[in-house]
Amino acid sequence: MQGCGFTIPDKSDILMMLSGSLDIQFRRFAMKKRHTIALLGCVTALSAFLAADTVVEEIVARVNNSIITKSDFLRSKEQLKDEVKSQETGGSTDKAYADREKDVLRDLIDQQLLLEKGKDLGITADTDLIKKLDEMRKQMNLDSMEDLEKAAQAQGVSYEDFKQNLRNQIITQQVIQHEVGSHLSVSKDDEQKFYEEHKSEMEQPEQIRLSEILVALPKPAPAKSEPPKTGTDGASISPPLAAAGSSQEAPAPQPSEADQLAATEAKAKGVLDQIKKGASFEEVAKKNSDGPTASQGGDLGLFKRGALSKELEDTTFAMKAGEMTDVIRTKQGFVILKVTEHQMAGIPTMKQMEPRIQDALYYQKLQPALRSYLKKLREEAYIDIRSGYVDTGASPNQTKPIETAGKEAASKKLKTKKKKKLGIL
Repeated sequence: MQGCGFTIPDKSDILMMLSGSLDIQFRRFAMKKRHTIALLGCVTALSAFLAADTVVEEIVARVNNSIITKSDFLRSKEQLKDEVKSQETGGSTDKAYADREKDVLRDLIDQQLLLEKGKDLGITADTDLIKKLDEMRKQMNLDSMEDLEKAAQAQGVSYEDFKQNLRNQIITQQVIQHEVGSHLSVSKDDEQKFYEEHKSEMEQPEQIRLSEILVALPKPAPAKSEPPKTGTDGASISPPLAAAGSSQEAPAPQPSEADQLAATEAKAKGVLDQIKKGASFEEVAKKNSDGPTASQGGDLGLFKRGALSKELEDTTFAMKAGEMTDVIRTKQGFVILKVTEHQMAGIPTMKQMEPRIQDALYYQKLQPALRSYLKKLREEAYIDIRSGYVDTGASPNQTKPIETAGKEAASKKLKTKKKKKLGIL
């Protein structure tokens, strides 16, 4: 919630936030000089690599048939540093990183457990992945999915890797919702108690949220000017007149500034008329607005008093949520404004805050419930951590995998043959 000291994430963002914290190695995927590490499918594939005299990465942890390499671990720590720097300021950066760095391996294991649970539940995320990619395409004002792929490649990103990582995010979100979130409930008493405890933090100034549709004036055509030709005496020479019957045509006359202004205003009024007849403001903005907010349905964000010009403030602050202005002349062209929210100064009522309070309570309950669920998954999984590394999410009831004598002997033999080329548990 913006505009006051009280911040509540919207419920639609909560699962994204949680799955994001469990998805460290996929953050900041558009970094240009990323290194791609090929993961091994299972431990039995090691012999094939050894036979080919290939240097295999050091394994930090095994999670069932998957592994987490040292490169995965180090890359996640670097990405965490970048994230902390973008979120924190001043001297708090080092402390924030130290607080979260200890959980890097935990988060990598969490993610792998959730992905495997998604596979058990038959969650493929195919449909949701297509929808998500199409949303991104629209936000970037691209015509096709091929253009989206080209945009990713232009940023130095493997499009297939990007899609797979996005798919993994969706799967982890759906597993969390299915296995944990769906079992949570928030009572009216919990809501009322939360409201009373945080009421002082909810005070806010009067502010409005605006959306726009801008119909811009056409850009003036660049003037084509040629330097005048001069004779030997320096006198200017006029271009020869076209001969009678010549096929050379005079350039088409450009519409006057007044004509362009009238045409732009007429177009804006036509757009306004569409909305008055029932068209969605947001959809019309996406299709017709020339403003930079078109892909967001025209959303301009929240404005307090004093942030707008006096004329616009007097007009918009007198409006209720859902109301629109007439066509307004600006330097850029003609604009239509819609007030999507009008928050009055003071402390909102319990009814006004109820959806946000529900989201906050849901988030509070989801965090410990998810931690408990992930510990349970650990107890059911085959997890082995290399000496020197710590899984801060480990369960006290977790059992360490036991290697058979045959496997130990084979392992010793492998280590003897390729001792300098292989780091395994």
